[in-house]
Amino acid sequence: MRTPTLRKCVACKEMKEEPQLIRIAANKDGEIAIDQEGKRKLPGRGAYICRTQSCIALANKNKGLERSLKRAIPQEIYEQLVTVY
Repeated sequence: MRTPTLRKCVACKEMKEEPQLIRIAANKDGEIAIDQEGKRKLPGRGAYICRTQSCIALANKNKGLERSLKRAIPQEIYEQLVTVY
């Protein structure tokens, strides 16, 4: 049996299984997108965040996504995360 893949939330730092997290991807051209499927469908470097409003707010405050993806995250991404999740 296959062991589930664990990823760390950039906000709370908890290890969780991939389906419990949202993946944000940054491609080589610098574009940032929310991976709606959550199964690494979008190419590029990925960062993971819990599907909670508190983790989304914390990631925005402590710049966790910026550190993980090594680039600035547009405020629109955080707004999309808040409205969708």
